[in-house]
Amino acid sequence: MSEPRPSDRHDDSDSDDTFAEIVDEETQRDPDLAVIEAGSRTLRTRSGPPQGDEVPARPADPEVDKALRAVEQELAGRWGETKLEPSVTRIAALMDVLGEPQRAYPSIHITGTNGKTSTARMIEALLGAFDLRTGRYTSPHVQSITERISLDGSPIDPERFIEAYQDIKPYVEMVDTQQPYRLSFFEVLTGMAYAAFADAPVDVAVVEVGMGGSWDATNVIDASVAVVTPISLDHTDRLGTTPAEIAGEKAGIIKQGATVILAQQPVDAAQVMLKKAVEVDATVAREGMEFGVVSREIAVGGQLLTLRGLGGEYTEIFLPLYGAHQAHNAAVALSAVEAFFGIGAEQPGSLDVDTVRRAFASVVSPGRLEVVRSSPTVVLDAAHNPAGARATADGLSEAFGFSRLIGVVGTSSDKDVKGLLEAFEPIFAEVVITQNSSGRAMDVDALAAVAVEVFGEDRVQVEPRLDDALEAAITLAEEEDEYAGAGVLVTGSVITVGEARLLLGRR
Repeated sequence: MSEPRPSDRHDDSDSDDTFAEIVDEETQRDPDLAVIEAGSRTLRTRSGPPQGDEVPARPADPEVDKALRAVEQELAGRWGETKLEPSVTRIAALMDVLGEPQRAYPSIHITGTNGKTSTARMIEALLGAFDLRTGRYTSPHVQSITERISLDGSPIDPERFIEAYQDIKPYVEMVDTQQPYRLSFFEVLTGMAYAAFADAPVDVAVVEVGMGGSWDATNVIDASVAVVTPISLDHTDRLGTTPAEIAGEKAGIIKQGATVILAQQPVDAAQVMLKKAVEVDATVAREGMEFGVVSREIAVGGQLLTLRGLGGEYTEIFLPLYGAHQAHNAAVALSAVEAFFGIGAEQPGSLDVDTVRRAFASVVSPGRLEVVRSSPTVVLDAAHNPAGARATADGLSEAFGFSRLIGVVGTSSDKDVKGLLEAFEPIFAEVVITQNSSGRAMDVDALAAVAVEVFGEDRVQVEPRLDDALEAAITLAEEEDEYAGAGVLVTGSVITVGEARLLLGRR
C-alpha cells in the first residue's frame, strides 16, 4: 500500500520524525526476532487475576452436556488437526452442497506462525465497536470446543454449537461418500463456522487459518483483507523448513485485488509475500513502513500505546495484554480494520480514536500471558515454538518483577522443544517437566531428557501428572521467604495451558 498523502496525515513534524525513527529501528533489527522488542521497565506482580473470561465452562444442563459430548465424540472420530491431506477439494465440496455460505459476508483472513488468535480477537473487538456484527473462527481452543466459533465477540452457546453440527451433518455425510477421504475434524468445524455465520447473519467474518494457507480448509473464502502475522519455523514437516518455504504456503490466502497487512517478517518470507501480492494485484501495507508501533510504555494491567495506522496516529491506546509482541499485534489489527473500511486507499482520514480506544481496552486473550492466581502469581501462556517462547519470555521479564520464576512445561511431540526450552532457560530458575492428556503430548521422560541438556539436572524436576506439576512448581516458588516475589509460568502447549486453567479454577 502506498504511503497516504501528507494531507491525509497529521501535520505534526515531531510525530513524523518519531515514526521515522521507529521505521528505522523496525527495519534494522534482526528479522528473525521481529516480534520481540526488548523492554526496560517492570511492573510488580498483579494482586489478583484479570477481570473477564471468555472461556466457557461445560453446560450446566446435563442433557445439553450429554449432547455436546456426543458431538465432540463424533468429531473426534475423524482425522485430527495434524493428519492432513493437503487439499481444499473436500471443504469446497461441502461448501457447494451447503449453498456457499462463506460468500454471504465479507471476510478478513489471518495467517502467520504466532499471534493469529490474539490479532483475531483485536480485529473482532474493533469491528464490534464500530457496530458490525462479527463472526470469529479461531483454533485451537483453550478449554471448550465452542470457543472456536464466536458471534458478537462471545463463543456460541453449546445449544447453538450442537444445532450447527446437526444442521450440516447430512451434508457432511453426503460429501464423505463422494470423496476418497472423509472430511476431517477441522474441515467439519470450518463448515459449521461458515454456516453459522451465514445463519446469524454476520456483517463480517474474522477467520484464522488452521495451518498454512493455500490448502488450509478455511481458504474457500475470498477475503478482501489478508493478514500475515510474524512467520517463523513451525509445522516444518508440512509447511517447509525455511521461512520462505512456509511463507509460500501462507501466501495462498492472498486473493486477487485484496489488501495485505504484513507484520514484520524475516526478509526471505517478506519477499515471497510481496511477490505473491504483485502476482494477484494485491495492495500491501508493511509494518514499520505504512503502519507500526510508535511508542509503548508499561501500565498497570497492560500497556499504553501510540499506534500509527494507515490513516494516521492513534494515541493513548490502553491494551490490557502484556508484551511487545501484543503491541505489534495491535498495530496489525488496527491496520487490518482500517483497510477493511477502505482507509488509506479509497478514503482519507482515520477511525474515530475514542472508539478505537474503547475497543482495545476490552480485548482479552485467554492463555496469553494470562494471570490466573496470586500468592504466588501463576501465569499461563500457550507458547509452543521458539519464536513464541522468546516473545513470551521477553514480555514476562518486562511486565513482572519476579525474583524467582519456576516453569511448568508440557509440549506436543512434533515441536522444536529444545528451541523452546532454550528460549526460556535464561528466565527459569527451575523447570518442572510434565505431560498433558493429549495423544500428541511429548512423553514426559523424553521431554525431561531434553530439559536436562538445556538446564542441567539440578534445575529439572519431573512430574508426569499436570496437577502434581502445578503443586510442585507452586511449592518451589514459595520455598523461601527471600523469594516472596516468585512466580510460576505454565507453557509449552495450548492443551497444557487449558488443562492448567481448569485445575486452577478458571472456568
